[in-house]
Amino acid sequence: MNNTIEEGKTAAITSYILGIGVFIAMSMNAEDKNPFASFHIRQGLGITLTFISLGLIISNFDSMMISAPMWIFVSVLWTYGIFSAIKGETKPMPLVGNLYQKWFKSIS
Repeated sequence: MNNTIEEGKTAAITSYILGIGVFIAMSMNAEDKNPFASFHIRQGLGITLTFISLGLIISNFDSMMISAPMWIFVSVLWTYGIFSAIKGETKPMPLVGNLYQKWFKSIS
């Protein structure tokens, strides 16, 4: 198990580079299908899509009162996810992590 975590750690951490990181991590994990990396790729993809979706919705409002909570929410999830990957844990992000695992279960 520890060997699996160490082998997948680079791809797992890379998946949290918002935007392009998920695709880089997917290509890194394409051959070996490391379960630890796959877990974090699903989490990273979820946070990236959440960031883009909320950004598109919130960009219609020109208010710091609306955009600041989105940035805080995404930042907390991102921090939680990347530290979980660094520590070698597979704990889903609060609130949305289990949904990401369910929605993106075909990504391995």
